[in-house]
Amino acid sequence: MAEAPKAQPTLQVDNDRVRVIQWRFAPGAETTWHRHEYDYVVVPLTTGKLKLWDGKEERFAELQAGGSYFRPLGVEHNVINANAYEFAFVEIEFKTKP
Repeated sequence: MAEAPKAQPTLQVDNDRVRVIQWRFAPGAETTWHRHEYDYVVVPLTTGKLKLWDGKEERFAELQAGGSYFRPLGVEHNVINANAYEFAFVEIEFKTKP
């Protein structure tokens, strides 16, 4: 089985309070397995479907451009573009506690 292409991160902001990364996924591209160390918000730039693998089960998320969502720290997964076209989102990680 061929290795999947890697999603391309572009660091936009990284300071004491937040980290902002734009992620661009070619069709079939993945982030690879990772664990989120901070609470974060994702802002989809594209409408489409992402496949999420959490180590136990595979599920799909239907995302709408501009339809942001929040996740707490500790999430572990691999995110894969399940579309036949490029998918992109901006991820904002909150480094400070409320």
